[in-house]
Amino acid sequence: MTVPTIPVRGAIKLGQFVKLASLAEDGAQARELIQAGDVTVNGEVETRRGHHLNTGDLVEVDAPWGKASAIVGSAS
Repeated sequence: MTVPTIPVRGAIKLGQFVKLASLAEDGAQARELIQAGDVTVNGEVETRRGHHLNTGDLVEVDAPWGKASAIVGSAS
């Protein structure tokens, strides 16, 4: 399976990226997934919505409807 790379301009927080990458339908759903421990960053569970991501980070969501992932890319 090919993991999409989502271009990001500047710094982005985990909650924003989950929504931007369409790993959740909206911000409320992104918050629920993160707080429930269903989101990992580079293989580590991350429960802080405000966690700052870096270019190359792999974000994975293990939601009830299936798994999805995306890589933080650079929009430069």
